Amino acid sequence: MRTIPLGSSGEEIPVIGQGTWRMGQDPSKRSQEIEALRQGIAHGATLIDTAEMYASGGAERVVAEAIRDLRERVFIVTKVWPDNASYEGVLRAARESLKRLEIDRIDLYLLHWPSSQHPLSATMRAMRKLVEDGLVRHVGVSNFGERLLAEAQEELGDVPLACNQVVYHLRNRVIEKGVKPYCDRERITVMAYSPLGDGDFPRPGTRERALLDEIGAKYGKTAYQVALNWLVAQGNVVVIPKAANPKHAVENATAADFQLTPEEVAAIAQAFPLPPGSFDDDMD
Repeated sequence: MRTIPLGSSGEEIPVIGQGTWRMGQDPSKRSQEIEALRQGIAHGATLIDTAEMYASGGAERVVAEAIRDLRERVFIVTKVWPDNASYEGVLRAARESLKRLEIDRIDLYLLHWPSSQHPLSATMRAMRKLVEDGLVRHVGVSNFGERLLAEAQEELGDVPLACNQVVYHLRNRVIEKGVKPYCDRERITVMAYSPLGDGDFPRPGTRERALLDEIGAKYGKTAYQVALNWLVAQGNVVVIPKAANPKHAVENATAADFQLTPEEVAAIAQAFPLPPGSFDDDMD
């Protein structure tokens, strides 16, 4: 598995991780979800992203079971919901996530969305406290535009802002207009959620899908693997596709083990042009 540095920390993380949105909702799917996460880990996707909001903590409990004997191999990312983004709320939410995850330290802790209820200064002060107390190793945000990223950096002081988790896929490249260049300049890792479009992937029979299929056939890969590979090829990007099926988890995890040519990267970019508008970082 290829790796990139996490922000300015110098720590290397895999370019393909695993998302857990909607995991933990259906008890009948629990064993399959756990097996999917474990298969992904076995194939190098050792970064696992979750959140206290997912299934009201249920996804964190699924992760706990999946990593119970693998803690030293995995990098755990979880997120605090904006309703809980007061100073005391963040500290409390982090402790509760640690309990559900059955770990003693969160590798990367993010504010899930900008909050309209609580000042960012209080949130980031709590993030600093968590780092100082050793309960969190790195901190970041999610769904932040450039202005709020700069504010978060200022509030954190000498604690680096390591990551900005944002939606990014072939049909939604809007972060390339401002957010990603800012993150690249400031050494903030871009973590792409919904990297396969969350239901908006090119359908068979379309020109876009034909291109992805054609490139994939050259490498013995699927169109989905090509799409993930293209995102990673943009640099400073980690993708976190979710797969509740073990077979799909392995496919996702092996999407970075080939190299697109510059011509292929350009052809895909041309087929999926930048959308109109700009990045929206509306608060909750």
